[in-house]
Amino acid sequence: AYGGGTDSTAMILEMLRRGEVIDYITFADTGGEKPHTYEYVSMFSEWLKEHHRLSITILKKDSIYSSLEDNCLTKKMLPSIAYGYKSCSDKYKIQPQDKFFNNLPASKKEWSEGRKIIKCIGYDLDEERRAKSFTSEKYIYRYPLIEWEMEREDCVAAIKNAGLDQPGKSACFFCPASKKAEIMELRDRYPHLLDRA
Repeated sequence: AYGGGTDSTAMILEMLRRGEVIDYITFADTGGEKPHTYEYVSMFSEWLKEHHRLSITILKKDSIYSSLEDNCLTKKMLPSIAYGYKSCSDKYKIQPQDKFFNNLPASKKEWSEGRKIIKCIGYDLDEERRAKSFTSEKYIYRYPLIEWEMEREDCVAAIKNAGLDQPGKSACFFCPASKKAEIMELRDRYPHLLDRA
């Protein structure tokens, strides 16, 4: 599960460095990412094709709304995180990825033969609290960066060692959980998006 930020980029790079097999890389697009995230996802996908014969599959939620932003504007509401929930991540990140795998012939084959798919999620050691341990009929959830005890600075170094630029913070430009520094960066880099937010 690729989010377009530092941790998930480092996770992929480190998995490849360690010789681990990656079958699919999916990026769930909410339609509200910052421009630098879209640029990085595109660049990284091309880099992966060139160096590892992999690419990033971009997924979007099937909805009457064109994006999470459109959903919020149409319903005259804030993203769910403003109310203490995480359903925006569930609807616009997790569900599109689950739907992709539910319809993938390779997934169906694995499940029909009693195996599970391993989903790798890029939380670094500093975010260990976010790593949930739960069981699923279809998936094993794995947190490689935590397994390898990689902190944020290790993730930054992994990207640098691969000769890539740092991706920058990935999140919806209108996320109510944005920190003050992120809002100031939005103002300075993308003032038109600050107005929309």
